[in-house]
Amino acid sequence: MKAFDINPRLEGDSLFVADLPLCAVRLMKDANYPWLMLIPRRGDLIEIIDLPEEDQQQLMREIALASRILKAATDCEKINVGAIGNMVSQLHVHVVARFREDAAWPAPVWGAVPATAYESGKAERLIATLQDAFTA
Repeated sequence: MKAFDINPRLEGDSLFVADLPLCAVRLMKDANYPWLMLIPRRGDLIEIIDLPEEDQQQLMREIALASRILKAATDCEKINVGAIGNMVSQLHVHVVARFREDAAWPAPVWGAVPATAYESGKAERLIATLQDAFTA
């Protein structure tokens, strides 16, 4: 199996949050929606079915954990989870906190509005909150 490298676009569009047993967890650089991305640290993966069964189960556990943590940190109304991969084929899963007043509600977030940068210090504070929860 090929070594793990994060696709440059995924890396450039996000900030490091934590490493879980299987996935790197990153915060998308889009203040429109609190949005985590889980990237399995395995090479040459495109689909969830490319993971061995035990890693598929671990991915689901990590998606559930990230969802619980993001929901608690943001008090969002809904969590959206998706593994689309049309723009970047490297396997990654989006975990997005949604609010009735967000820019895309009730539609999907992809392409709804341009990404908005976080205000100074806000992404760092959210990352610190998330890191505390992931290490608890």
